Amino acid sequence: MKIKEITFFLILVLLANSVLAQKGLLEILEKEQEDAPQYTMATFKATRISYGHSVETRKKGILEVSVANRFWNTPSLYSQSFGADKMNARIALEYGISDRLSTGWGGSTWDGLFDGYVKYKLIRQRSDKSGSPLSITLFQNASYYSEALGPYIDDDFSNRLSFTTQALIARKFTSDFSFQIAPTFVHKGLRFSGEDPQNHFALGFGGRYKLGGHISFVSEYYAVFNPITSRNTYGPFSIGVNWELGDVMLQFMLTNASHIVEDAYITDTAYNFNFKNPNLNFGFTATYVIHFNRKLKGLKQTGQNP
Repeated sequence: MKIKEITFFLILVLLANSVLAQKGLLEILEKEQEDAPQYTMATFKATRISYGHSVETRKKGILEVSVANRFWNTPSLYSQSFGADKMNARIALEYGISDRLSTGWGGSTWDGLFDGYVKYKLIRQRSDKSGSPLSITLFQNASYYSEALGPYIDDDFSNRLSFTTQALIARKFTSDFSFQIAPTFVHKGLRFSGEDPQNHFALGFGGRYKLGGHISFVSEYYAVFNPITSRNTYGPFSIGVNWELGDVMLQFMLTNASHIVEDAYITDTAYNFNFKNPNLNFGFTATYVIHFNRKLKGLKQTGQNP
């Protein structure tokens, strides 16, 4: 009888220790989850709000292929009744070097600009009580003007280069609404008049509001504090809709900016935003995302060699 009682007692002790150990392990895991930073995801659904860059960067091993277009008419007797008189297109690639660092390259047809840039997400917004309430991404762009210059302009390589530096600062206020400001510095290597400044300071504003499903309303505006003085220029403004379709993002917009590269559309938008030709442009951008890491993983799982 004593042997049975001792055995029963030992079983109870072992069960109690097991329950206590499991409880202790769960408490440790819960505490680790509480201590782990909870970062806010998808402040914006794309690396651009409409024409301007957002705080988002591509994840490591992801390649983004985008084609951006602008269409507008000219106020002349030869203006097209249907379709557009002029068009600007830009083809670009962006690749995620790491989850916080990405780089991109592109070229535009109408203004002959070729550009490259790097983006680094310096600070990430956290959804928990501690940490940063904002996301901050640093952006640096360089562009090269490839078109022919006039006879009175020094055709020097450095004169064809322009640079744009931005601090993209954004906050996701709710699951539906995000807002961004972008302090901007632009150095223009090419000036068509000695009256124009080479260095420009601007402040950009952009926002996104989710309408439902995978569709969002977006808008952007840039105010230039020391604009070009030899001719009239205006701050670029856009309103549009972003439509997310899996690995494809479609962006539709109305804007007064014909240029697509940063230093050009921020400082050299020639028309105000209204419905008079050629002030209003229709913009369309299609972006496709290629997941290299996922493909390599899939090949390994199926026993194929990449």
